[in-house]
Amino acid sequence: MRFISWNVNGLRACLQKGFLDVFNMVNADCFCLQETKLQPEQVSLELPGYHQFWYSAEKKGYSGTALFSKEEPINITYGVGIPELDTEGRLITAEYPDFYLVTCYTPNAQQGLARIDHRLRWDEAFRSYLMELDQHKPVIICGDLNVAHQEIDLKNPSSNRGNAGFSDEERGSFEKLLSCGFTDTFRYLHPDVTGAYSWWSYRFNARKNNAGWRIDYFLVSDRIRDKIQATPIYHEVLGSDHCPVGLEINLED
Repeated sequence: MRFISWNVNGLRACLQKGFLDVFNMVNADCFCLQETKLQPEQVSLELPGYHQFWYSAEKKGYSGTALFSKEEPINITYGVGIPELDTEGRLITAEYPDFYLVTCYTPNAQQGLARIDHRLRWDEAFRSYLMELDQHKPVIICGDLNVAHQEIDLKNPSSNRGNAGFSDEERGSFEKLLSCGFTDTFRYLHPDVTGAYSWWSYRFNARKNNAGWRIDYFLVSDRIRDKIQATPIYHEVLGSDHCPVGLEINLED
């Protein structure tokens, strides 16, 4: 199966920059979006052969996720189940016969870590939620998780130490998630690869110079990590300050 995740940083803008060409090119079984920045009625998206699921923030033009699936899920749920954390459209879960698929747009800690307390509350709830799912069947998690885990995951670790996305608190929280039984699929296949990023600032010619961060992930339950086949990063795809990331996995064996 082929899964794709992409923070489109505004789907309406991305549609003007080749989104459908990318969507058709990758021909994913499931295609997940973060930061859609719209209400479903604000866009008419024809995706023949796909079931569409949308989760928008209460605040218009902000956050939001979507999931497009060739196979109709058994069940769809929205959010982590905690009302104060579920106003920003950040998480969709699709249940299939053999696994759960979760797409997530993790809150940004913001400049000066102004929102770090909210971020860590989210991380704790997210971790508990995934652990509960994992008790029933394997989980595939994707999305913009807004953290570069290790120094290898960003171009300039020393100058970014303590900044949002590379604070000790966020990195420790992500490490705790992995220790609860989940695998970073890209690092599982490519433990030593450098220069593999999924987000670049719009400033300072960051993308041209590949001064990026790897903050978009596919994680899987540890017990299915031996089924991972490929973890592409589509760095050549434009249309957002993030590029799509992928997972190819054989769950039939």
